Amino acid sequence: MDDLCPQALAELVAGDCGATAEWLNRGCACVSVDHQSLRQALEEGDGTVSHADLLATRPHLFSDSVVFVSEEHLLRMARTIAALEEVVVLPAYRQRVLSYAPSIARHSPAAAGVFLGYDFHLGPDGPQLIEINSNAGGALLNACLLRAQRACCAPVARLLPAPMPLEATFVAMFREEWRLARGEAPARPLARIAIVDASPTEQYLAPEFELFRQSFEAHGIAAMVADPTELSFDGVRLACRGEVVDLVYNRLTDFALEAPQHAVLRAAYLADAVVLTPHPQMHALFADKRNLTALGDAQWLAQIGVGKDQRQLLASSIPRTVEVVPAQAQAFWASRKQWFFKPAAGFGSKAAYRGDKLTRRVFEEISRGGYIAQAVVAPSERRLRVDGVEQDFKLDLRNYVYRGAVQLVSARLYRGQTTNFRTPGGGFAAVLPVSCQDQRGSCK
Repeated sequence: MDDLCPQALAELVAGDCGATAEWLNRGCACVSVDHQSLRQALEEGDGTVSHADLLATRPHLFSDSVVFVSEEHLLRMARTIAALEEVVVLPAYRQRVLSYAPSIARHSPAAAGVFLGYDFHLGPDGPQLIEINSNAGGALLNACLLRAQRACCAPVARLLPAPMPLEATFVAMFREEWRLARGEAPARPLARIAIVDASPTEQYLAPEFELFRQSFEAHGIAAMVADPTELSFDGVRLACRGEVVDLVYNRLTDFALEAPQHAVLRAAYLADAVVLTPHPQMHALFADKRNLTALGDAQWLAQIGVGKDQRQLLASSIPRTVEVVPAQAQAFWASRKQWFFKPAAGFGSKAAYRGDKLTRRVFEEISRGGYIAQAVVAPSERRLRVDGVEQDFKLDLRNYVYRGAVQLVSARLYRGQTTNFRTPGGGFAAVLPVSCQDQRGSCK
């Protein structure tokens, strides 16, 4: 038990769980991850995922502590997500965003798309949606991490959630994708899933691919991890290593399947010969960063029929986002310190730049187009003790979402401009909700 925790508990702010969570994030620095439980969670399958190997090859994948978030903020994020997903189905919204999307995005599959990732910073005005990802990684790894939390001190003991069967929830989601695509009474059950990424064994989250394979197999669905070059299509069925594939869990970052090595998967997808999830239209509707320009524009949302409460919620939860165009390059350069620049179709913080760190050379590339500028929202912080030294870590919150419902919220701790999984003491962290029971600020 860390000696800061009793002090943190004693100074909870009466009736304000946001302040309580912030205080705990600053004052409770104890270790909460039980690595024996984490080892069991990772290795309970067929043994292809090793806890020791994971720590040796990816030492900063998991943080040893938790992040505290008020229930008020968790509910605000869920409400923002629900409001946004109601807008996405509107014809006027779809017409606007599909007009600048790749042509493949106009193909409308029946599947909804798994693992949308809504990423938030906790700003002074509450949760701020900084981006949406259409193939958010880490859900199953975070499910294992959540199972490995222990009561390291009195506040954490009060906040630990009851065990949740997230692995079963995730498998049920893939079965639901099959049902949506093939009808209420499909001719046959979902039999085989291929988890596809480029050079999958070389990916940073490759252990999660194996965890998904094991989970599918444990629930009676054959599964394999594959490179897209291992796929074949005869015009009727997609196959991998000679086995027919019903569903592809798509972890590729070529969101429009434009690369030559993805031609087979693209052809099968356009022929509806395989259920692909997530798919190109999902990325176009949700994850293109230009979409935040529309979603945060209260005046335009009113014009397309979005209700007042939803407009106000989205406008107050999405930082101002504008498209970078060459004609306004000088204005953006002059005001660069207030912006974060991101590629419209980017992912994983690649080629993203905080304006106050920009060089003139890099900005000249950005100003040619293909970027959005988003008002800077400084992330909140978590103070931890690493190697005996207290350090402040930035954090963001990722909501894993399916069909508008939040399945899991996790945090990522980091130092530097963006999340990087390279910071000692940082990485994925479990999120514990803080809920005040009474005006004295005691928490459960």
